[in-house]
Amino acid sequence: MSPREIPGVVLVGSHRRYVHGPCNRTGEPVDGAVLVADRLGPELYEAIVACSAVVCARGGRTGHMQSLCRSRGIPVLRIDPSELDALTGEVTVLPDRGSVVLGAAEPATRPPGPAAATLGDIESVCVVIADATDIRSTNALAPRVEQADSYFIREEFVCFSAGLSPIDALRAGPREAERYGAAVAAELCAMADELLPGQRLVMRLLDLRSDDAAKITTGAHVDDEPNPELGRHGARWLLGERHYPRAFRALRARVRERLGADADRLSFAVPFINDEDEFARLRRHLGLAGDTPLGVFVETPAAVHSAAAFCASGASELFVGTKDLIQFYLAADRGNHLVSATYQTRHPAVLAALRQAVESGHAAGVPVHVFALGSDLDHYVRRLPTRRLMMCTAELRHLAERTAA
Repeated sequence: MSPREIPGVVLVGSHRRYVHGPCNRTGEPVDGAVLVADRLGPELYEAIVACSAVVCARGGRTGHMQSLCRSRGIPVLRIDPSELDALTGEVTVLPDRGSVVLGAAEPATRPPGPAAATLGDIESVCVVIADATDIRSTNALAPRVEQADSYFIREEFVCFSAGLSPIDALRAGPREAERYGAAVAAELCAMADELLPGQRLVMRLLDLRSDDAAKITTGAHVDDEPNPELGRHGARWLLGERHYPRAFRALRARVRERLGADADRLSFAVPFINDEDEFARLRRHLGLAGDTPLGVFVETPAAVHSAAAFCASGASELFVGTKDLIQFYLAADRGNHLVSATYQTRHPAVLAALRQAVESGHAAGVPVHVFALGSDLDHYVRRLPTRRLMMCTAELRHLAERTAA
């Protein structure tokens, strides 16, 4: 009798054709295991980075933890919640078939795919990373990927990897906020040490939604918001957080002390922001001089229409965050699998928004980086007027291997 196979939906693919291992339901890190969880959240960070695959019952393709898995090449499969209890003992995740087998299984023969984009079609890649090991592994690719000229990390991922609780630190007073900033700087400097000549590092400033913040905050109060995705996070949270500017000043001072002349290889970008007025207020809040570079994340419809104004207001570069932008343009929660058919990365309205942001940057001479999932790479390269992309580490590695082959 053949082992039972449970069908699902692939949220994060992998170049590996199958992953076999023991199920881990503990929420604690178990090296090489298949993590089984109802949904992925920041409290599972250590368990995720230790696992070989994830099987969950809820969530979409572009959640924050799914992005972490995409960066690490960890496949994620979503199955029906009623089937989750069946996953015990050894299982085999088959990304090609979009299923998980209870026991061992052999992958099916993979048919040849159509002609696809290669590294030669891309001018620049801003590589999305989770920690310093992702920089190291990308720079170790042979032949070297010359297009990988920058690396991007979220401040919250720096916190996860360093065991920091940002809200607790920032609400504990000026001194703890400064210690927090120094701790983040130490992590960033370690990443900067891995950069090759000509490469740089960009950190997206803290953007914890209230629901995610509550899971990693123990001593401070976190407001319970009815709709965290549209709540107080990103630029609007940074503007209201009294001690964040002290943390940010301490961070920048420690970076300058540690890196010296190389400190300018590290820059920052503002998350979840709507217009140039908000941008100007945030610069003042952070105490940034007019000539200090600061990038902008374009991930709301308002930001798309403000792209030219951001450039005129001094934004050093634009990063188009397609994952959030798509959910707001199409009114489809990216984490809700019940509306996954509506969440379309190639919808005409989405492509028009991406094109508008890119053209606004080009007109002002400001670099624009567009995030692309591996599955959308060919489509975006052919239909958007840009060759500057953002990609996760594992997907870039797969593209490099495909190009070499």
